[in-house]
Amino acid sequence: MDPYKLFQKILGSQNNLLKVKYFTARVQPSTKDPGVKIRQDTYLRALQSHNPLIELYYGHFLRHEISMEHSNPPPATVKVWKNEEKGSDVNLALHLLNDAWLNNYDCAVIVSNDSDLAESLRMVKEQHKKLIGLITPGAPQRKTSRQLQQYADFVKPVRAWALKSSQLPNPIPGTNIHKPPSW
Repeated sequence: MDPYKLFQKILGSQNNLLKVKYFTARVQPSTKDPGVKIRQDTYLRALQSHNPLIELYYGHFLRHEISMEHSNPPPATVKVWKNEEKGSDVNLALHLLNDAWLNNYDCAVIVSNDSDLAESLRMVKEQHKKLIGLITPGAPQRKTSRQLQQYADFVKPVRAWALKSSQLPNPIPGTNIHKPPSW
């Protein structure tokens, strides 16, 4: 998927899309999916090669074993692997606020449903009077966070037709980056 192309479609030609800041974390391979890191690296390289207006910012993943209450005891607890993405939401909130302070945008469009971002959206609205758009992954089946929605000037879903028509070219022009056959 080409996020720049997708957001142009969602927001319409009357808006000037200046930049896409993509916040993510590098995944770690597991025995269940040893190729996940290679696929992610290929996609991120394709994004950077295809459009210089897409900037990547990284958090990280933590993976650790924890004990959790079993839903059907016995046993009372079971050990599971917990994977947590750390830093991406904080990085997004900091960039949202910093870019507002620097007056780098009139309207920020957030693609998230993480209610932890609500305070940064509130500060941008109240202190900087910026417009905020919200795109919820999985909408309309997945409900938009009320904590985020209260600070949004508009909420837009991602339609299937927009996703289908916003794919990266294959191959990426000027590179040897191809879409993996498994995609």
